[in-house]
Amino acid sequence: MIKPITTMKGAFDLTGKNVIITGGNRGLGFGIAEAMAQSGANIAIFCRDAAKAAEALENLKPYGVTCKSYSCDVTSLPSVRAAVAAACADFGGIDILVNNAGVSCTKALLDMDEDLTDWYKVINTDLNGCVHMTYEVAKRMRDAGKGGCIVNVTSNAGFMVNHGQPMSPYSSAKAAMNHFTRCMACELAQYDIRVNGIAPGFTNSELSQHIPPENMSYITTQTLAGRFGEPIEVGALAVYLASPAAAQVTGTIQVIDGGYMLRC
Repeated sequence: MIKPITTMKGAFDLTGKNVIITGGNRGLGFGIAEAMAQSGANIAIFCRDAAKAAEALENLKPYGVTCKSYSCDVTSLPSVRAAVAAACADFGGIDILVNNAGVSCTKALLDMDEDLTDWYKVINTDLNGCVHMTYEVAKRMRDAGKGGCIVNVTSNAGFMVNHGQPMSPYSSAKAAMNHFTRCMACELAQYDIRVNGIAPGFTNSELSQHIPPENMSYITTQTLAGRFGEPIEVGALAVYLASPAAAQVTGTIQVIDGGYMLRC
């Protein structure tokens, strides 16, 4: 049983918690890493770009927590297995997993090559990468017997079809992640492991750079908040879901898109 909070003191505190964040070296992932580091968590960044990882670690230094990076290709189970083992050895265990690594594709299915390269790249990174990480980390959480928290970064694209740009691999992967989140919440509850998803809308990150300029005005107009989101705002939601304040929250997909879906 996951204990409830009895006071607001420390309800959002992550001090001493060890967190793995895939793709935590940039964009939404770094926004989550920064928010969690500010909340006291130690950060393990999993990524492929060593230079961006070093930059991210340098930017996290002011928060006074332990931060390390690990080379990891989430599409490869052996790579995931090795990186998770190394992080667990260094940190003494993992309390929180954030499955954030992802890629997008804005190409119509019939315009893809004969091998459907773009389709499999997105599915293997966004969906299978999440599965690989969950499998390796949740086993260790189970065996440690202390419970844990998993946060999957999906997208509002998992609930709808975006107009103006074809995104079938991305939208399909994110929709599958949403249901995988619910399934894992049920399977892992017996080990006191909570599993939730965050579904951002249009957010200022590297993925948003792929949006055609002619679509930017439409998106802003359709968003009730009148702007794109910021990575730190997604990070704030991730902190809540990983914190003691959310002890009763599992199996949910929290949309954070400034109200964009309400007009689509």
